[in-house]
Amino acid sequence: MTSARGPRLEFAVGAFLLLALASLLVLAIASTNGQFNFSRGGSYDLTARFTNLGQLRPNAPVKVGGVTIGRVTDIDLDPVKFDSIVTLSIEDRFNEIPIDTSASILTGGLLGESYVGLVPGGDMEVLQPGEELVFTSPAVDLIQMVGKYMFGGGGGDAGATQPASPEAGTASPDAPHSDEGVTP
Repeated sequence: MTSARGPRLEFAVGAFLLLALASLLVLAIASTNGQFNFSRGGSYDLTARFTNLGQLRPNAPVKVGGVTIGRVTDIDLDPVKFDSIVTLSIEDRFNEIPIDTSASILTGGLLGESYVGLVPGGDMEVLQPGEELVFTSPAVDLIQMVGKYMFGGGGGDAGATQPASPEAGTASPDAPHSDEGVTP
């Protein structure tokens, strides 16, 4: 005996499974930033030293002018200088990066992902695989900057008060005092 609920229930279960598989696919694509490393060309490594990484993570993009040219492959700590050493894997087709290129840790948007931004220099000599980018700028900690500004560390003289204007009905502290019009 088959009831009328059988085909409907089977359809609902099938639809639920398809929805679950689609969700897993979206999660897989989002967790890899859409990069599955199916690139046709090779890559070479460069390193850079930073004093502060912020939220930079492995697999973060390396960009020049907003165009992704590579990925962060490794982050390590120098046990002597206590600098962070970041290994950048750059696509082979971008093999003419000038030796005086600077690297900065930037954030896409206010709360976006961190990435390494490269600004090419003008030197004719190019970086070779395994070389280190010498000119670097650390990540900017927005929370720390806002805290300093809000609590008196960065907005000028936070303790000073502005004198009230004479139009507001009060005299300026620098104005001469007069006893005219005051009754004892």
